[in-house]
Amino acid sequence: MLQYDVFSCNEISAKNQNMQTSEDTATETLQQLGQLEIPKMESNFYSITIVGQIEGHIVLPPQNKTTKYEHIIPQLIAIEQNPKIKGLLVILNTVGGDVEAGLAIAEMIVGMTKPTVSLVLGGGHSIGVPIAVASDYSFIAETATMTIHPIRLTGLVIGVPQTYEYLDKMQDRVIKFIVEHSKIGEESFRELMFSTGKLARDIGTVLVGSDAVKCGLIDEVGGIGAAIKKLEEIIKLVNN
Repeated sequence: MLQYDVFSCNEISAKNQNMQTSEDTATETLQQLGQLEIPKMESNFYSITIVGQIEGHIVLPPQNKTTKYEHIIPQLIAIEQNPKIKGLLVILNTVGGDVEAGLAIAEMIVGMTKPTVSLVLGGGHSIGVPIAVASDYSFIAETATMTIHPIRLTGLVIGVPQTYEYLDKMQDRVIKFIVEHSKIGEESFRELMFSTGKLARDIGTVLVGSDAVKCGLIDEVGGIGAAIKKLEEIIKLVNN
């Protein structure tokens, strides 16, 4: 009887210790993030966020908010290979960045066999445009913006004619990709890209929400709820 009481006391002590550990973890999460941990739920799709500046072959300063392409590409490969994941949701709030890195991510999304939906929140600027249109269906928030402009180059330029020819070819790659994976025509897109007077001391165009839909760049204006609903619809359609 005495042995049973000791066992019960030890069991109660262990439970109390586990409860204290859980409370400490919750308190730490609240202090660090300002919120309590949300209960985990099983989902049949995976979401990837592309925020800040898309980092390419050159490491950006530590104060920059970046998305590294060498982190995104392995995730996309894992998603494609995982049989439990039925779809992909790509959320963008990016100022753009490295052209080749952005195109690499966009090509990876296009090449996936699983349904994909993208959502532009805040901004999907510059090389973020190809990533936004790479999915099967694209959304943009009502207040979100997309900046379309020619490819820029910073730093020392050696051999101006050759460099210009290289940039021109790279720009054609970007334009071709966007035109092939959206409803906008090449002539219309080039007109937006080289428009003057819409950007201070620069050429290009800023599209806000419904403007991106009207020109055929994005499929629909909507938020996270609409994007998830559309992805689930496509997943059901593909699996039936």
